[in-house]
Amino acid sequence: MAKKTRRPEEEKELQEELSSLAIEDDPDVYDDAASEESETRAFSISSYGADYSVDMLVKRMRTGAFYKPDFQRAFVWNQRQASRFIESLLMGLPVPGIFMFKDPDSAKHLIVDGQQRLKTLQLFYDGTFRERKFRLLDVAERWEGSTYTDLDTDDRQRLDDSIIHTTIFKQDQPEDDKSSVYEVFERINTGGVKLSAQEIRACVSHGRLIEVLRELNNYEPWRSVYGRQSDRLKDQELLLRFFALANNADHYKRPMRRFLNNFLDENENLTLQKEKAFRASFKTAIDLVAEALGAEAFRPEKQLNTAVFDAVMVGLSRRISANPKKPTVAAFKRAYLKLLENERFRIAYLRATADEEQVKSRLKLATESFSDI
Repeated sequence: MAKKTRRPEEEKELQEELSSLAIEDDPDVYDDAASEESETRAFSISSYGADYSVDMLVKRMRTGAFYKPDFQRAFVWNQRQASRFIESLLMGLPVPGIFMFKDPDSAKHLIVDGQQRLKTLQLFYDGTFRERKFRLLDVAERWEGSTYTDLDTDDRQRLDDSIIHTTIFKQDQPEDDKSSVYEVFERINTGGVKLSAQEIRACVSHGRLIEVLRELNNYEPWRSVYGRQSDRLKDQELLLRFFALANNADHYKRPMRRFLNNFLDENENLTLQKEKAFRASFKTAIDLVAEALGAEAFRPEKQLNTAVFDAVMVGLSRRISANPKKPTVAAFKRAYLKLLENERFRIAYLRATADEEQVKSRLKLATESFSDI
């Protein structure tokens, strides 16, 4: 049968779709949500206000009862900004409140908004700012150059007793996930730069699976395939995407972002047995990909395509799981290149890639392609 030739306008359309769904040379510009429709959700939220004194806030920061998200932009104020905040409290001026999410599984509270203020208080009371003494800078003369212990008794007491209003919320419905806190983080994060989906997950989740993603992200064969580490955690999101589809593809429903959120919530605290299985499935598959394809892997064009990534990785891991005899590098490479030439697969990784049928289609095609190697 003669190969179908596309009209120029059809080929141009496909190339534009491929470009929009790819991780570009700078992986941080990639946004997987581009192919997903925005969606309105309804939540049942309980919230209440609490007026904490500064010394109580510092105590809870020190014990970890109030904890900050663990990602690279966690504390960005310089010493002058921090000093001005302390000065406002010493002067008795009102300051913005704090916003926290109550962890349903513990007595701890996740700082959603206000981590710069809370971290500043903890640093001032501890006496150190980035490995030097925390002395107040560019403040009123009576406090200029003072550490917490340098303040006179009245000023220390005034600071200790200063009240910062805190709003605490918890999710009542839905009961089986923490979807509202993802939404809140997306809307109320500070710093002027919108967080990526994976940065939000790293903030909300502090279980073993997030740690495993960070550790595997440093695995050398993966780095040789992906390239430099993403400042916005896009490479870690791909690992989560692989684990979610490899272990729960039968229950996939769009949007992809919520599917990944739910998988992370369900597997936040991995058992040792499950962790070993996750690590083995990823390493065995990426070892073969790196050896066979290197930096050209998952790039039907110039950029790394996430839909090609998830299909190839899941299909290959299924083959390895079904047959302990490792495929040869040559056999895998032939099957991979043939898969990329499959027109149905091309459509499945180009168009509406988050739709249930497209996800199932490309996973099925990849699984079939690698089943006999």
